[in-house]
Amino acid sequence: MIAVTTDVIGVEAKHILQVYRRNPVVFERGEGCRLYTADGRSYLDLVSGVGVAALGHAHPKLAAAIAAQAAELLHTSNLFFHPLQAEVASRLAALSGLDRAFFCNSGAEAVEACLKFARRYWHSTGTPRKRFVAFEHAFHGRTMGALSVTWDDHYRAPFGPLLDEVVFVPADDPDALRAAVTTGTAAVIVEPIQGEGGVRPISQRMADAIWESCRRTDALLIVDEVQSGLGRTGRVFYSTAIGLKPDLMAVGKALGAGVPVAAALFSERVAAAASFGDHGSTYGGNLLACRAALVFLDELTKNGLLEHVARVGRHAEAALREMAGRLPAVKDVRGAGLIWGIELDRPAAPVVQAALERGLLINRTSETVVRLLPPYVITEGELDEGFAILEESIKVSTQGAQA
Repeated sequence: MIAVTTDVIGVEAKHILQVYRRNPVVFERGEGCRLYTADGRSYLDLVSGVGVAALGHAHPKLAAAIAAQAAELLHTSNLFFHPLQAEVASRLAALSGLDRAFFCNSGAEAVEACLKFARRYWHSTGTPRKRFVAFEHAFHGRTMGALSVTWDDHYRAPFGPLLDEVVFVPADDPDALRAAVTTGTAAVIVEPIQGEGGVRPISQRMADAIWESCRRTDALLIVDEVQSGLGRTGRVFYSTAIGLKPDLMAVGKALGAGVPVAAALFSERVAAAASFGDHGSTYGGNLLACRAALVFLDELTKNGLLEHVARVGRHAEAALREMAGRLPAVKDVRGAGLIWGIELDRPAAPVVQAALERGLLINRTSETVVRLLPPYVITEGELDEGFAILEESIKVSTQGAQA
């Protein structure tokens, strides 16, 4: 039985813009990798707010830091200095090799900044370039620029015209990429692991072609690590695993561990083209967001969390591949660390519903793919518990489809 608070659902139906197909569950509290409804029912969370709650729910250090910051100062705007933004920026520079950061509130905003400043760079050279090369199955966000480099027409069609100088190429065709990237290309934008597009890692041969094409034409490289970055794969950034060296990078999701904060990161040569007033954000990088980001970065790099993700990620991969061998409905298992996609030979929505009824939170993407994005703090035991429910849910859904 799914717990439902009818008052909340009824008021939302009347007053909330209906762009989310919500599951009829109302969560009131969380702890670690579990969420709880008002009546006390527990759900194991393998979604983590779509990759956001990297430290799980109600993490003691994060909660204490947020409370302490709220008692001191939340927000002053970017008209003034504060002591935390530079610290987060310098930590991100050390991790990414990109010198400068622009802080905003979401991954889509970070992508927007990357697109804007790719064009800004070429404008500053006196030889403007406007064209972007993106990939089939790409998803970079729902704002107008980010949507323009998002592939699926389901997202794009109702909102045209979008940016008109965008070329999409297959994500597994190096020759098509080489033909598309020319001296008129401002930038290539790529997710090292395509998340919303079905958890599709970019292959090494494709990464090599991207790097070669950018070097040949001097096109900039934008890497979207919003979902795959900051430890999700057991590496700080997955782009380093495949040899990509970006000029611009978008990060978000895990960075605030639940507090909205994201960043666009820039090489010095791109950043040098910026002028005062070129871009801005009212809330971006405020004290509360930066305090949360520092807690997350400390856990990731100083307290062993990155190594933990790598270890439990290996366990996850072995368990998922073993499970796939038992289930004819599973066509493929893709991912790394704690981002996994299980591609089915049928729609994944019934599996998500069956899992929800059994106390497991997962989601689907690309219609036939079950996506797993658990909190970084998850244990091997919790993964095994979740995978057992997932396997049962796939079996039940398969039997239902055959009946």
